[in-house]
Amino acid sequence: MPGQLSIEEGKQLLEQVTEFPKPLPMVVFTGGDCLMRQDIFELLAYARELGLRISVSPSVTPILTEKVLSRLRGLGVGAISISLDGALPYAHDFIRGVVGNFASTLNAIRKIVTMGIRCQVNTAVMRSNMKQLPDIFHLIRSLGVRTWEVFFLIRTGRALESEDLAPEEYESACHFLYDASMYGVTIRAVEAPFLRRVVLQRNVKQSVWHDDLYEVLLTRLLDLERPPKVYSTLPHYGTLDGDGIIFVSHDGTVFPGGFLPLRLGNIKEERLSEIYQTNELLVKIRNREFKGKCGECKFRFNCGGSRARAFAYYGDPLASDPACHYLSSANE
Repeated sequence: MPGQLSIEEGKQLLEQVTEFPKPLPMVVFTGGDCLMRQDIFELLAYARELGLRISVSPSVTPILTEKVLSRLRGLGVGAISISLDGALPYAHDFIRGVVGNFASTLNAIRKIVTMGIRCQVNTAVMRSNMKQLPDIFHLIRSLGVRTWEVFFLIRTGRALESEDLAPEEYESACHFLYDASMYGVTIRAVEAPFLRRVVLQRNVKQSVWHDDLYEVLLTRLLDLERPPKVYSTLPHYGTLDGDGIIFVSHDGTVFPGGFLPLRLGNIKEERLSEIYQTNELLVKIRNREFKGKCGECKFRFNCGGSRARAFAYYGDPLASDPACHYLSSANE
């Protein structure tokens, strides 16, 4: 890419990561396709020399060969994440825009699991694949995948408004994920931090959610997996854009997260740790200085709402998350 960090600048970025307090952050090499960088293996090796934990998120293309996977394993890559957006070829290939990518994706997942590398499957949730969630979950479990990261749509770039979910659909999805988390798979939700509010409510049986969509999802899950035998593994707390996560673009520009396009600075001009620790917006996010119902919500420190979605809808990263169905305040 024009203006992308050179190999020297890339190494300087990795050195800046070591300036954070211990335990040091994990570095995720993503894209686009991180394997398109000719020097990716040199950067990975240098990160390991510095004592950093590393993961990669490549695209499933002919570049992702068994030889490349073996090399990644040899470099100490802790996990490889692969995108799977449908339980059937037509659905996944339509979303990915590449015919035959579904078969290639399953093949890549099988190779990663067989080689003993921790495999994480990423799924982007939207209206067109919402009802396939139980089948996607069943498929990845059958492949031996033990980490599922579910990405909820932010209306940017190719993300169409017609694919966005209504608040009650987000709520149904979160209750489904709570149920799915009882089968021994680690589940994380990206840009749906209100899942943690659902966890708290469900754990103390304060929330009974029923609608047609949730009943469809739950019924299909039970048909495929049978009743669970363990408790939910979902946490009460987690990361938020700018709170446990920071995103550095190909040219060194720093953003709160991968879906929140607000420039905070550049690692060529400022230290990454200084940007993260002192940026005024990030401090407000970590202090939960939000507006509207997010600022009043008693779950704001567990949840915090999607800052990227607030920005996409209202142009304000401190506004309320319009996808959240919960309306009660901190004063109840």
